[in-house]
Amino acid sequence: MDCPSCGGSVTLETGPDRPLSTSVASAILAADEDEQIVITQNCWNCGWCEERYIRVESLETAEGDDVAIKRAALIDEITDELTAIDSLATLEDARAEIRRQRRLEPSSKESTDKTRNK
Repeated sequence: MDCPSCGGSVTLETGPDRPLSTSVASAILAADEDEQIVITQNCWNCGWCEERYIRVESLETAEGDDVAIKRAALIDEITDELTAIDSLATLEDARAEIRRQRRLEPSSKESTDKTRNK
């Protein structure tokens, strides 16, 4: 942003209880309910300064999808285990077993169709 008085560069600082280098977005996301954040814009060329006050009125949190959370954690765990395997033959065997298991499972589309037809 440019200074409205002289056109020089303006710095942004967040406060009052945060390091000066904290970004505005980080300050807002870290704020507690009913907390006030001060954002100061300073021009070091001409001395222009402006303070803006933001108050976090309320916080709303939504729960995540339990199945999606468990699935993501399991994928991370499997990926970590696969990354630790050095043997190419073991990795190929693991891939073959996964493909075999997938062929044995009914597809999700087939399961949905069977459920609808009942």
